Amino acid sequence: MSDPKEHGDSERGSIHVAKAILKTKIYNKMKKSQRPQDAEKKAPGSCYWTTELDGEVKLRMSKNVENEPPVTVPDLIMNAATKYSHYLAIGSKYKKSWQLLTYIEYYEACRRAAKAFLKVGLERFHGVGIMGFNSMEWVIASIGAIMAGGISVGILCSNSPKACQVIAEASEMDIILVDNDKQLQKVNQIQGYLKHLKAIIQYREDIQEVQPNLYSWKGFLDLADGISDEKLDQIIDSQKPNQCCALVYNQGTTVGTPKAVMLSHDNITWTTAATVQSLGYKCPPDGQEVLVSYLPLSYARVQILDVWVAISVAGTVYFPSSEAGKGNGPPRAPGTGFLTEMLREVQPTTFCGIPWVWDRMLDNLKTKHLDSTAFRRKIDSWAMRVGLSTHRRRLQRQIHQPLCFGMAKRLTFDPARKFLGLNHCQQFLNLGLGLPRATVDFFLSLNIPIFQLYGFTESSGLHTLSSHQAFRLLSCGKALPNCHTKVEKENREGIGKLCMWGRHIFMGYLKDKANTEKKMDNQGWLHTNDLGFLDVDKFLYVMGNSNDIITLSSGEMVNPSPIEERVKTRIPIVRYVMLVGQDAPYLCALLTLKCQINPETGEARSALTSEAVACCRKLRSRSTWLTDVLENRDPLVTEFINQGIQDVNAEAPSEGAKIIKWVILDSDFSVGGGELGPMSKLNRTTVKKIYQEDIQKFYEIST
Repeated sequence: MSDPKEHGDSERGSIHVAKAILKTKIYNKMKKSQRPQDAEKKAPGSCYWTTELDGEVKLRMSKNVENEPPVTVPDLIMNAATKYSHYLAIGSKYKKSWQLLTYIEYYEACRRAAKAFLKVGLERFHGVGIMGFNSMEWVIASIGAIMAGGISVGILCSNSPKACQVIAEASEMDIILVDNDKQLQKVNQIQGYLKHLKAIIQYREDIQEVQPNLYSWKGFLDLADGISDEKLDQIIDSQKPNQCCALVYNQGTTVGTPKAVMLSHDNITWTTAATVQSLGYKCPPDGQEVLVSYLPLSYARVQILDVWVAISVAGTVYFPSSEAGKGNGPPRAPGTGFLTEMLREVQPTTFCGIPWVWDRMLDNLKTKHLDSTAFRRKIDSWAMRVGLSTHRRRLQRQIHQPLCFGMAKRLTFDPARKFLGLNHCQQFLNLGLGLPRATVDFFLSLNIPIFQLYGFTESSGLHTLSSHQAFRLLSCGKALPNCHTKVEKENREGIGKLCMWGRHIFMGYLKDKANTEKKMDNQGWLHTNDLGFLDVDKFLYVMGNSNDIITLSSGEMVNPSPIEERVKTRIPIVRYVMLVGQDAPYLCALLTLKCQINPETGEARSALTSEAVACCRKLRSRSTWLTDVLENRDPLVTEFINQGIQDVNAEAPSEGAKIIKWVILDSDFSVGGGELGPMSKLNRTTVKKIYQEDIQKFYEIST
């Protein structure tokens, strides 16, 4: 990639740099003199939550702790533009060429978008919806909307017109941005119902049909000339850290209407600062982070890491070309689609994946391994044993690595990273729960420790983080600085419901007092439905969700998550496991085998993955297709799965926790098929609906 551009600033840019420097000096002076308790006294919000867009909340400033002074989102980007004006900030790929902006250009582009929003009539605390694939325009529009005093609202590209209508009406949306004509048609279907809508902006592709309130990206930005810098500065200066600036919908696998989570300026800026403190990011002049943004920015966790952390550490974020985001499906699979090609080109220093992506990478590496010579396979197998044993010793505080580790690194680890496009990567993050132990061990054996994160939209996307300094297998790491976790209603194993406290906890659900009060108590604790425990060193382990608990007809309650994980560990040919048995006499299991994924649609294919085929060969089975093993057509595979289920049942704490029947489903789960949410979370409700007939067959004899 090219180095940071050395452009001469425009006259306008120089003026705003001077303003930024002046504001930063004032801010730094205030920071030195301000005490945490003073900040709390000045905040008019007397309650930890609100349900109104123009409401203010009490910040969770810890007593007797050195607190980060609250700042707004415009402060965050202004500070970056002041300190790192000529460093490269963002780049979007258009066909085969890159459009690049330095931090001062980035800042100016956001200001220009903010002025244009004001010109088309954006009102204070009204929504600006953004529905499109990740791009430079997406983040500029989001920051510009906040600068202009509006509320940034990310909308999933896969949302239906009706879902878009609900979101737009709730947030009193004045402006909607779409990236192409397909998304525009959704808005056209509902705009007659949107009483606040004043403008639609299509920021990619040529507009196919002229509409009175429709603007191209260039035409929209040209409106900025009608608004003065002074007017925009007044609006920016009037914003408070404890006010709302973004709405994020906890969408994906939720039942019913998605809730609108209100995030304050402080939620975003404080969580960003805490994340930077917890993870080992580089910052100029010592180095510059390089990131690839491809996961949906409408998710809080993705936005914190891809946008706000990047700004905080003056990193460079690259966005894929528009062709990569066509359609409603997920990003294409690594190895055959845009992602691996982009990783190899950009060379990121930190990479964020989800289970779906790690699975694709694992299978690509195993395919490469199986296609290599017998001698090469022996070398790789030896190196991976060295890698896994070395990391396990490190986890036991044995820091001395063997002399052969360096050779294993040169022969196997470095080539594997280069193959994936991750040879410059220093941090590997998993943004979705559910990585099996086998997957974690596989990457660990290649000297790729995957750091698990944990959090909710209601906690600004993050609560605990794993890192080089805080890493344990199967743990989600430790809480952000000055944040707290408690476990309520513990059972005999010490597992209970998880609660969180900290400045990352959301303001409340928009116009939903009942659910806000249910989620948050008077002391500011966020009550989750997740189950887990803390070890003696405060590492968090998540053990499932209380909503997924299965109650058998006998009254026995079973947590399916640990059992499902054991099945995946014992039977490596299995990708997903979902236990059923609510109000039934015994547990049964829906199994999917590891199948290839269509890189264009995100849907599962019928062909087994290389890993699954290799497992079959070890059993002396010749199966290569899913149809080869369905309905007990392959006795070797059937017996292998039966034995694995028996091994899992042998560890069951009770008779009720044993799996009595199982079936292999006729398709692997996928994002495109609807069984998984956009972040790879299992959508149990959808799976039950799709496979209702298979579930009924389990209990036909009993009933």
